[in-house]
Formats: sequence, C-alpha cells, structure tokens
Amino acid sequence: MTKVFVHGNPETDAVWALLVESLERHGVDDIVLLSAPGFGAPTPDGWEPTPANYVAWLVDAVRSIDGPVDVVGHDWGAGHVFGLLATEPGLVRSWAADCVGLLHPDYVWHDMAQVWQTPGAGEEAVTAMVAVSPDDRTAAYEALGLPNRLAAPMAAGCDAEMGRCILGLYRAAAQPALVELGRRVVATPLPNGLVIDATADPYVASELARPMIEPLGAAHLPLEGNGHWWMAEDPDSAAAGLVDFWNGLP
Repeated sequence: MTKVFVHGNPETDAVWALLVESLERHGVDDIVLLSAPGFGAPTPDGWEPTPANYVAWLVDAVRSIDGPVDVVGHDWGAGHVFGLLATEPGLVRSWAADCVGLLHPDYVWHDMAQVWQTPGAGEEAVTAMVAVSPDDRTAAYEALGLPNRLAAPMAAGCDAEMGRCILGLYRAAAQPALVELGRRVVATPLPNGLVIDATADPYVASELARPMIEPLGAAHLPLEGNGHWWMAEDPDSAAAGLVDFWNGLP
C-alpha cells in the first residue's frame, strides 16, 4: 500500500527526510512525497493558489497512483488532505494528519497567517522572506527548530512564486473558510483516520485538535512535547505510531 506524504508551508518535501528514513527502518518503502504547486513544485501557467485548486491538484495526484493509498498530511498539506476527504474520501484507504484543530469551529488563524492575509503587510512579509540570502534564510528555518539538513533545502525552495502562493492560499482561506471545511469533513463518511497530535505546536493548539478526534472517528497519536515539525523532532516515535496505525487497518 503506497504511503503518500503531503507537506505544507513554507516547505518542500525535504521536511520528511528524517521520518522517511525511520519508516524505511520499519520496512516501509513504498513512499511518495507530493509537493504542491509553488511549494517545491512549479506552478502551471495561470495557476491560482486557492484551497479548491490545491484540493483538485491533490485529488488528481492521488488518482494517478494505483489503488487506494494511505495519505499523511502536515500543515497546509493536512489542509489539502481535509479538502480531499470532504470531496473524494474513497480515494484513500486511510488518512493521518496534524493540525486537526484547523477544523475546530473556534480556530483563529495564527499571527503570521493574519499578516499574510492583510493586503500590503502580507506583500511586505513575503518580499522580506525571499529577499534575504540563502544562508540567512536557512538560519531562519533553523531558528524554527529544523536541523540544517532539512532547513537548507527548504530555504533554497523559498522563492517569489512560493510567496505569491502563500498570499493567495491564506487569503482565500480566511475564516469562515476553515469552519465550513470542518463542517463538511465531519459530515462526510470518512475512511480510517489518525490524528497526529503534536502537543506543543504553537500554530494549531492541541486543545483544539483533541475535541475533533471523536467527530472524525479517528485514532489518536499524541506526540508529547513535540512542536509543529514533529517529523524532525522525534521521527522515530512518529514512524512507530504511523506503522502501528497502518498495521491495524483492515
């Protein structure tokens, strides 16, 4: 069964490197890493970076893989997975995702997202993000808690087109867009799911993720003390939890 991983913002698929290595030590080797347009992959001509277009991209990408897959989403990758579940749940055998608190009706976008959603301030922020040298940008990723091995390739992929896609995506996802997505996902008969609960994530609080576990009919993988980049902080625990989940599926 193919394992499909979808990363978020402002990232490339390098974010998964340590987790992939740990999964391979567990015998998991049929792994596909998907990069959304603008986030480590080129954008098609005329690309409009909206949640709906990213969901359509993910649906097409998953359809191109033989058989139902086990999909794992992180950050906006999780958001795209939630959109897929709300529209084409039969494409996957199972799903696992962090940032499940995004679906909670009380979720408020974090401070940086609100800057990106603000005309003028958002443009200034992404211009500053891509204008610095690669070394300085790598240092900024390291300051977020990512090791150099992951930070350097992600910094290299952070360019003006990623900035454009950040602005379009976050502005189109301003509330109540997530509230509406949460309602759709909860109302949909879902395949087996796993909530990856990084308890120290500063962007999507665990306190909002846990109440969503029962409505989603999902299993729970608490990663105590891990932050937003849990796949880099403790890849072995994450890999073990994912493998246990997959091994328990019918």
